[in-house]
Amino acid sequence: MAKETRKRKSDHIKISLNQNVQARKTTTGFEDIHFVHKALPEIDKQKIDLSTTVFGHKFAAPLIVGAITGGTMEATKINATIAEAVEELGLGMGVGSQRAAIEDKKLEKTFAVARKKAPTAFLIANIGGVQLVNGYGVKEVKKAIEMIGADVIAIHLNPLQEAVQPEGQTNFQGVLKKIGEIAKELDKPVIVKETGAGIAAEDAKRLEDVGVEGIDVSGAGGTSWAAVEYYRAKKRGNSFQRRLGDVFWDWGIPTAISIVEVSQTVRIPVIASGGIRNGVDVAKSLVLGASLTSLSQPVLQAAVKGVKETENVLSLLIEELRNVMFLVGAESVETLREVSLVVTGKTAEWLGVRGFDVERYARRGRN
Repeated sequence: MAKETRKRKSDHIKISLNQNVQARKTTTGFEDIHFVHKALPEIDKQKIDLSTTVFGHKFAAPLIVGAITGGTMEATKINATIAEAVEELGLGMGVGSQRAAIEDKKLEKTFAVARKKAPTAFLIANIGGVQLVNGYGVKEVKKAIEMIGADVIAIHLNPLQEAVQPEGQTNFQGVLKKIGEIAKELDKPVIVKETGAGIAAEDAKRLEDVGVEGIDVSGAGGTSWAAVEYYRAKKRGNSFQRRLGDVFWDWGIPTAISIVEVSQTVRIPVIASGGIRNGVDVAKSLVLGASLTSLSQPVLQAAVKGVKETENVLSLLIEELRNVMFLVGAESVETLREVSLVVTGKTAEWLGVRGFDVERYARRGRN
């Protein structure tokens, strides 16, 4: 089992780096979100404060690197590189699913390197929700946290990926109850994250009700795990699974929509992820209601090159965010959350049909 898990993780890294696994027709929805430019920003760009505190941790900017990898020797170097970069910049990161290391103790170092290289950065442990109804419990979750000295644990939900994966586990019955049990038992915050298909308001409320303390929406429009599995199936000559990956390539709730659905429904921190590719996307996410933003694919591409390249990618995102804040007259992350936005197109249509107030964003900042 451990060998199979390692092979799968290695496949995921190679495919993500060498194939186009981004959404094809589905978009994040950020193209429908528009800032109202201020010709009179009345602030000094150099004095803008990007810092924010979430989960009791102070971040230099509201940005983390999402879960990418672990469980293989190649992953050790990637996690070490990202960890060095986020430590230097005062950010945070998540590691990939730690199942492989729970199955094989020798693989723990592929994850533990993150805390070794980032002694003060915010670290997110990671375990699959479906594993909780297939034998895992508090013991395994605590092990994942201890393995990297994590600040929080993310329980990831990936029904789409499991459904199209040849070796996928598709018994999700009882996952919510198990998540609630874990949340009650732990002294660390439990967050729940999707893996590229988004989270709707109804599920967000159910998660909050059982004690989850944060939700990472991971919406559609970025990396498609159905696409990743499509390429795995293609390599194996598995036409059945390849067809499933192709049909469900663009499945999911677009990121911008998921941010609004979740942030207007729950009172716990929301992490925006899924196709965030620049500082404008970061800013839009924050104004829509996210507390933090997260991205993975662009960082993975930089991390295989080195620490400096990774720092450059993250630093550019931060500078882009600073520019947006300047152009809308926001001196801090808190004031950014109150600036005006105009929501149009399919995003406005979806949210209107679902009963969400999109005009509230346009009403801001008129005083």
